[in-house]
Amino acid sequence: MTVQPRTRARELDAADPLAPIRDLFALPEGVIYLDGNSLGALPRTVAERTRAVVEEQWGEGLIRSWNTHDWIDLPRRVGDRIAPLVGAPPGSVIVADSTSINLFKVLSIAVRLRPGRKVILTEEGNFPTDIYIAGGLAELLGNGVEVRAVPAMSLGQAVTEDVAVVLLTEVNYRTGYRHNMNLLTGIAHAAGALIVWDLAHSAGAVPVDLSGTDADFAVGCGYKFLNGGPGAPAFAYVAPRFHHGLRQPLSGWLGHEKPFAFDADYRPAPGIDALRVGSPPILSMSALDAALDVFDGVDMAAVKSKSDELWDLFVSQVDARARELTPITPSDPRLRGSQASFRHPEAYAVMQALIARGVIGDFREPDILRFGLTPLYLRYIDVWKAAKIIGQVIETRAWDRPEFKQRAKVV
Repeated sequence: MTVQPRTRARELDAADPLAPIRDLFALPEGVIYLDGNSLGALPRTVAERTRAVVEEQWGEGLIRSWNTHDWIDLPRRVGDRIAPLVGAPPGSVIVADSTSINLFKVLSIAVRLRPGRKVILTEEGNFPTDIYIAGGLAELLGNGVEVRAVPAMSLGQAVTEDVAVVLLTEVNYRTGYRHNMNLLTGIAHAAGALIVWDLAHSAGAVPVDLSGTDADFAVGCGYKFLNGGPGAPAFAYVAPRFHHGLRQPLSGWLGHEKPFAFDADYRPAPGIDALRVGSPPILSMSALDAALDVFDGVDMAAVKSKSDELWDLFVSQVDARARELTPITPSDPRLRGSQASFRHPEAYAVMQALIARGVIGDFREPDILRFGLTPLYLRYIDVWKAAKIIGQVIETRAWDRPEFKQRAKVV
């Protein structure tokens, strides 16, 4: 006898080794949250940590807490907690600033390391901020430096002898397509180019091996799958082979070799600390630090395995119940991150109708419904229920109402 999808979801939940981690999150009742790829859910430890930092470390310790609670080295400590999630050795990851600013830093370093080469190569459809930052850097440097964008499938042939740096996002924010990091890093190196990886939709979602793939530089986001909270600081990785003499253009005081000497001349700090600029945002960085507790003891291979099972159940049920939605995320698990994306001509209105019914995903221009599948807190029954509600919204055209077509400032 064929097992019904709902029954199968219940069975998978009962056998799920990651199921206990769900209790580490504060999830609102009546909501199926499928937007962790934009903003992760709240880990329970964050509220208590934030309270302690505000009331005790700041409120009572005041400025003494830079020493007594070692605020000054928090960027390194949190970086070392992220490092295992992205396959990086200790001392190679720093938490600071935003993804965009960190990208400017490492991209600047990479271009300088390849003098005489003028091209920053990226793919068409890369996340816009990456292209904007690359374009701004090229304009600032002048001297013929340019950004060249090619279709994703043409990247292998596009790494020519004039390419200084290849800039890629491992998992595409719209489609969920996942690049082969090992292959493309090898192609870049064979052509004499360096490579920068954006891990915004990878870190905490899929296994990443920066060391094993010999990646040069990487950046990533703290508030998506790492659950660090809205606007959480980002991280940057520099391969240890580049640490000696490491220098980046934003030469702020905390990136100085001896910041409290207040010297007139700038000398970069050794190693990854050279990527520091100004005072770290202690409140938000402490929240990210607390959020990372949910990954303690977690095997990222198990996270990926559950992600793939969630994807199979969810997409098969959406396909059966809402044939008007066209899936665009690769069905091959090797070629995708941890999201499922679909096209619909009224995608924005459909998503608003779903949110009104407690299924929270998001919309991306021009016609994409995007659902993040976050294995640490999503159950199989959640994605089954979500697919059922999607089917109801499509079948009844519940999205076809004026209030669902009114665009908000944040979409």
